Amino acid sequence: MNDSPSPRGRGAGGGGHAATTSPLPPTTVLQGEGGHAPWYRDRLLWLMGAYGFACGLPLPLSGFTFRLWMSEGGVSLAAIGLTANIGIAYSLKFLWAPFLDRASPPFGLARLGRRRGWLLAIQVALVAAGVLLALSNPSAAPVAAVAAAALVAFLSASQDIVVDAWRIEIFPARRQGAALAAYVWGYRIALLISGSGAIKSADIVGWHGALLGVAALMALAPFVTLAVPEPAARLAAASRGFLANVVTAVVEPLREFMTRPGAGTILAFVALFKLGEAMAGVMTAPFYLSLGFDRAAIALANFIPALAATFAGTALGGWLVARLGPGRALLWTGWVQTLAMAMYVVLAYSSGERHMLVLTVVTEAFAEGMADAAFIAYLSGLCAIAFTATQYALLSSLAALALRTVGGLSGFLAAALGWKVFYTACMFAAVPAMLVMLRILRKFPSDAADRASRIRAT
Repeated sequence: MNDSPSPRGRGAGGGGHAATTSPLPPTTVLQGEGGHAPWYRDRLLWLMGAYGFACGLPLPLSGFTFRLWMSEGGVSLAAIGLTANIGIAYSLKFLWAPFLDRASPPFGLARLGRRRGWLLAIQVALVAAGVLLALSNPSAAPVAAVAAAALVAFLSASQDIVVDAWRIEIFPARRQGAALAAYVWGYRIALLISGSGAIKSADIVGWHGALLGVAALMALAPFVTLAVPEPAARLAAASRGFLANVVTAVVEPLREFMTRPGAGTILAFVALFKLGEAMAGVMTAPFYLSLGFDRAAIALANFIPALAATFAGTALGGWLVARLGPGRALLWTGWVQTLAMAMYVVLAYSSGERHMLVLTVVTEAFAEGMADAAFIAYLSGLCAIAFTATQYALLSSLAALALRTVGGLSGFLAAALGWKVFYTACMFAAVPAMLVMLRILRKFPSDAADRASRIRAT
């Protein structure tokens, strides 16, 4: 299961990115700068893909890969579960996005421009944090290892903020789809390398060597930043007071949303939708090890089969949105994702059979991709045209809070209940969100439909 902070915001202020959430099938056409040139001749798209690669590398270092390393070191389930809180930076990055958006870069890097200067500073610090994590020892000094992983997550989230701002400012509106598609491919390749690739490499060079290898790849990111152009300065935004910018960026979009009928119910649904998935996903690494699966089996299951299943599920989810509308598609795909979690219960009874591990991972990846495509479409339909970027960032941050808060308690539950009962409880934890969605569709259908149609019209 992918425990990335999904879905991520797409605005400069929200600072998220769509690599793990944009319903873009692998057949998306990439066009060049002129709109008709082939993608392989477009330098900016290659650089966008490189940024996707740079942003994808750090994520597993504070997620699944890190938890697997801790599990092998004999760290308790309770402590492993609490590592979900490490990624809270991905949910709260909109809080310091205004600072990165308007403050000058440090250490004389302002001469490179605001975006490139901040990126270079963050990326150098991110490499250093990756090295610290690689040299740590979760079994002997878990606090230091968790602190290093938290630093990686914070700097990674900060990199996301600036990369998204660069993307939005450097690509015109007609080319944003192509830019996101390039980003998705780079991001997905990076996830495979720092996820399955690092896990398999640990068999050969050990965990320290494997993570140092990922840090070495992260060291390529500053060279990408030196190669990209700096967007045109936004003098109008810079000339306004900081407090005025914060009010415009956060308070006004929030006020507009909260005045709508059913706003509280909708927010409750957004907060609850990822609850079951969050509880289940955080514990997959120790769960697999407890069943006797080695690194090679885990890496294989999460490699090509899971990637193909994710793309297939995303494509089907997008098709369902077009046929049924975002709300009804989300209801159906949400139930499918809930039922797919039953595979974890089946796996718990499988006595460590490898084909069942692959089937479980593939089923969950397919269902998650399908539900995420509908979820993003639904969240996008909730955004007012005047506040699209900020409202999407705030909604997506709310959606990720379950993973970063309640998900942290999953270790205590797994230790107390046992794997079979725990994963059964994860299935039922997803039911309240589906019941809330039924109420939304019955009480507030026109609002969601109208907003969705406005999004499609633009």
